Amino acid sequence: MTTQTTVPGFIHRALRHRSFMIGLIFTGTMIFLALLSLFWTPHSSTEIVITQRLKPPNMNHWFGTDQFGRDILSMIMTGAQTSIVVGLIAVSLGAVLGAALGLWAAARRGWTEDVIMRLSDLNMAFPVILIAILLTAGWGPGITNAIIALGIFNISLFARQVRAAGIAMWEREFILAARAAGKDDLAITFEHILPNIISVIVVQATISFAVAILAEAALSYLGVGSQPPNPSWGRMLSESQSYIFLTPVIALWPGLAIVFSVLGLNLMGDGLRDLVDPRLARQR
Repeated sequence: MTTQTTVPGFIHRALRHRSFMIGLIFTGTMIFLALLSLFWTPHSSTEIVITQRLKPPNMNHWFGTDQFGRDILSMIMTGAQTSIVVGLIAVSLGAVLGAALGLWAAARRGWTEDVIMRLSDLNMAFPVILIAILLTAGWGPGITNAIIALGIFNISLFARQVRAAGIAMWEREFILAARAAGKDDLAITFEHILPNIISVIVVQATISFAVAILAEAALSYLGVGSQPPNPSWGRMLSESQSYIFLTPVIALWPGLAIVFSVLGLNLMGDGLRDLVDPRLARQR
């Protein structure tokens, strides 16, 4: 009965939340384009047609063509795949490992918590781009290194968020009741702590997804992320900078794709935070 009343209530509040719905539209559009590109694109995203290079938007190429004659719309659609794959894997890696460390720190406290938090501080002292460059120096550029770098950085973010939420939950009265019933820390963590802080993880995952897309674009722009011939929004920006005064539109579309994707995910994360804890919405 509780679930049946809670889910429709959440959906009703979500439909009325303007920021969440705008973010959902932007994010849904990105996901739709990525899925559509698996089966169809207006043109091949990797086909080079020199005779069609630097064409303005027209009926055959809606977004125009780049310096190699490739269709920009097709590259935008295929590039969405790269952004989503990098974001999903990096955020999932950070969420699983970071949440596990955060739950462990909250449950054990003492020196265990201190060690985990200090390692987290050390990790956050290294920007994700620096981590990616270090990995590239040893293993060469590629999307795998970008995912690993983003995953390592996300571990600290999730560990800190989950640890803070977990400590607050451990002080609740129903946790004391569970202890009195004879449950150990592991059982309490998985039966009571984790279900009650899962919303924190979901909100952080949404925000981290936006950061991952932006970071992947930055890494590809620097040449240490996705490599040719796979389209990437960041590399499209990098390649277009030499032609920006000749054909400004060539840099406009990948820039807008990054802006709207990151904006959409941030609006969704902000909206989810309000929907999970309505007190935050009332304070605004």
